[in-house]
Amino acid sequence: MGARDVLAAVRPLAQEVAPGLGLEVVDVEYRREAGGWVLRVFIDKPTGVTLDDCQAFSEALGERLDERDPIPGPYSLEVSSPGIERPLRQPEDFVRFAGRRIRLRTFKPVDGRRNWQGLLVGLVGGDVVLRTDDGEVAIPHDLVAKAHLVAEG
Repeated sequence: MGARDVLAAVRPLAQEVAPGLGLEVVDVEYRREAGGWVLRVFIDKPTGVTLDDCQAFSEALGERLDERDPIPGPYSLEVSSPGIERPLRQPEDFVRFAGRRIRLRTFKPVDGRRNWQGLLVGLVGGDVVLRTDDGEVAIPHDLVAKAHLVAEG
């Protein structure tokens, strides 16, 4: 079982647990690090995540993982906030964070570029619309390789 298989099994479990705690799952990672395999889950909520939120989510998800046992071998579970430069993945993220500055990288060039930064206008007809120094650009959501908020201030 590879890392993709683990993510495919764990992500739905994490997304089942989160709403009951008033949380959302921002991202799930499973990777080998110096100390062994790490399952890292990033959670958030509108008012920000507390240590108590991380602990409650970790305990609830840990119980589900123990029941279903989708991960072969030993691993460490880490739960944390996505931080100030939160990643944007789901279409809803591009609606929710409209009006904020973001950085975005595409899988292939759009208007001759793969790297973009600007004010997120929102999601319009499946396109992520950014206001850049050169004007507005519409980038198809399925071409977005990576996007995240930019810390302001």
